[in-house]
Amino acid sequence: MTATLTPRSAAASAVSASPAAVPRRRTRLLALPEVRRSVAATALFLAALPLQLAGAPAWTWGALYALAYATGGWEPAREGLKALKERTLDVDLLMVVAALGAASIGQVMDGALLIVIFATSGALEALATARTADSVRGLLDLAPATATRITPDGVEQAVAVEELAVGDIVLVRPGERVGADGRVLDGSSEVDQASITGEPLPAVKDPGDEVFAGTHNGTGALRVRVERDASDSVIARIVRMVEEASGTKAPTQLFIEKVEQRYSLGMVAATLAVFGVPLAFGEAFSEALLRAMTFMIVASPCAVVLATMPPLLSAIANAGRHGVLVKSAVVMERLGQVDAVALDKTGTLTEGTPRLIDIRPLPASGVDADGLLTLAAAAEHPSEHPLARAVVDAARERHLDLPTARDFASAPGVGVRAVVDGRTVEVGAPVRVLDDPDGPEGAVLELAGELEESGRTAVLVVVDGTPAGVLGIADRLRPDAAATVAALTALTGTAPLLLTGDNPRAAARLAAEAGIEDVRAGLLPQDKMSAVKEWEGAGRKVMVVGDGVNDAPALAAAHIGVAMGGAGSDLALETADAVIVRDELAAVPTTVALSRRARRLVAQNLVIAGVFITGLVLWDLFGTLPLPLGVAGHEGSTVLVGLNGLRLLRETAWRRAASDGTG
Repeated sequence: MTATLTPRSAAASAVSASPAAVPRRRTRLLALPEVRRSVAATALFLAALPLQLAGAPAWTWGALYALAYATGGWEPAREGLKALKERTLDVDLLMVVAALGAASIGQVMDGALLIVIFATSGALEALATARTADSVRGLLDLAPATATRITPDGVEQAVAVEELAVGDIVLVRPGERVGADGRVLDGSSEVDQASITGEPLPAVKDPGDEVFAGTHNGTGALRVRVERDASDSVIARIVRMVEEASGTKAPTQLFIEKVEQRYSLGMVAATLAVFGVPLAFGEAFSEALLRAMTFMIVASPCAVVLATMPPLLSAIANAGRHGVLVKSAVVMERLGQVDAVALDKTGTLTEGTPRLIDIRPLPASGVDADGLLTLAAAAEHPSEHPLARAVVDAARERHLDLPTARDFASAPGVGVRAVVDGRTVEVGAPVRVLDDPDGPEGAVLELAGELEESGRTAVLVVVDGTPAGVLGIADRLRPDAAATVAALTALTGTAPLLLTGDNPRAAARLAAEAGIEDVRAGLLPQDKMSAVKEWEGAGRKVMVVGDGVNDAPALAAAHIGVAMGGAGSDLALETADAVIVRDELAAVPTTVALSRRARRLVAQNLVIAGVFITGLVLWDLFGTLPLPLGVAGHEGSTVLVGLNGLRLLRETAWRRAASDGTG
């Protein structure tokens, strides 16, 4: 009897191909109250305008204009009065006052146009915010609404995932999404975890393996014991991170909002001066009031206030679509300031999983590399040891047929023994498996020593009491590690530093492969933190990338902490400022480059807003700026900076950032 090991079955491919795609959610336009108000005000304005131009009685078009004022201006006026009670001057209220002022001097159509344009600008801003949230939630909206719970007496119950408690047993049928984070008790299947870890192929799940809520089950049925409440699942933690992102503001935004209050008060004083001074020198009341209303409109700082957040929120949303969760706008802004990087080794630069690297059959054994691996994998197949899994996985990758092992026995710290096709096979540590390490078999230890010198863990395979070969197992460098190191060096102007608790020999080997020269090995958590603080003390803005509990102090001490989300510890994920959910190391320099693009857009927006405000104010003070043109210029600049910031939502923005990172 044989078992053919393959990377994945065709059936599993078919099952997981489409459902694994990230669900997309889009807010309906009319679901937003700002959009409904804008549409209603615009429709009323468009109904009134032709009646006015056609010379219809004033009561026909006047009533429609009044309804447009009420529809588009009521909510901003109400919110503005609330803010005024709290001694805060809201720009929205100033816009409504300007519209009413225009109507009071007979410019009813101009005031209505101001209300319509202002309402449309607010609707566009609300829509942009909603679409940004949609883009992020589309990555997170993965977990199913219900799960099948198995009661102690074996009855199946369909329950909401929120009702699941730690210790509950749930049944996950073929093709379903896993309802909760937990561990497999019974069954075997291939689970597509791309939405959580970014793994390109489904992961084989056997008893004892961990599964995550929202991942897609393949062709097998699984019984899973729940290990986390729904509120503490990986998906829920990600949701909380996004909520934190939407609730924080960048320092630039906070500064602008402080300035806005003083600016608005100064603008009111200036508006009174623009009205009162010409009036005192004999200008007609209507002309002075119209000039003052126009001044108040064009001088309001709407575009300046809107200059900061759209680029940063758009960058957060774009990064989220590509598996990078930035916890706040503050973090997105700070990412672009990074000028030094410290990297962890295991699980960050490396895959964090032992892999078979070398197969060294002994000439006198009579077996080739595939034969040696077949015997070792067959003997190791029943074992759950990480090194055993590495050997079995290597056999799976080579599509080897494994004979069934009999009389399996495992000795902790030594290795395993089993009968394979009538031959006794032992697999384990060389010094433990060999009966006489100082005898003729000592040559085998020399071979094992060579592998260990190169950073491998040596595993000896003995067949019927005779050494047959040595296997070399090591944590493999991520495929994109060297390119990421080069990209970070190009972006920051400084080669990354490697901080690891591993032994210096293994650390130096991996660092050389990745292109890192500065290596600090054998570090305890406090040592990593001290190294980061030393760099920060020298004036550097350090980004730390790690994944383990021992990285958490360094992540917290750094200017920016980034956690690898695939196998990252809970503490690292909570401490970090950003999480690489899909475990793609190359996303780190891309996100840094995207942050720098966002910062450039913020600067562009501030320049655009300043030019528009200055030009329109000068035109109004030293010329005759028509109110409709002033409204169009003011709202146009506001819409322009908003749309300019939303450019970072596009897919091309991520590709260009990736190009910046590699260039």
